Amino acid sequence: MQTTFTVNGKNVTLEAAPNTLLVQALREQMHLTGTHVGCDTAQCGACTVLMDGNAIKSCNVLLAQAQGAQITTIEGLAQADGSMHPMQEAFKNCHGLQCGFCTPGMVMSAVNLCQQKPDANAQEIRHMLEGNLCRCTGYQNIVVAVQQGAAAMKA
Repeated sequence: MQTTFTVNGKNVTLEAAPNTLLVQALREQMHLTGTHVGCDTAQCGACTVLMDGNAIKSCNVLLAQAQGAQITTIEGLAQADGSMHPMQEAFKNCHGLQCGFCTPGMVMSAVNLCQQKPDANAQEIRHMLEGNLCRCTGYQNIVVAVQQGAAAMKA
């Protein structure tokens, strides 16, 4: 089955079995391995990407559902000059990551969160990131990073 969509600004047509998950296509066919596979049950958020501007868990979406969609992965957040997106920079500066496994999904969710509610307070950020699990950080620095990233995105 053929699926045509846009990934990180590039038009793509992929041939895949009907049961192919979006995360599988991104990682295995497009070699965009920044999108991680954690739980395979849409519980951890490591596979989060933006689909038509909304954060989705790509392990829970069939590739066919992406027909005509605009997909942005962590690789697609970089600026045109190659510099990091303000949210990526904030995670780095605020030590919002340790092992880094959850970071791509966390950053993608945070970007979406800030687009929806740029002035979210710490409690709202924690609530809006509930679908993203981190085993390392205790979330405090992630919340601070999201606040800093939100401020930079508004600037």
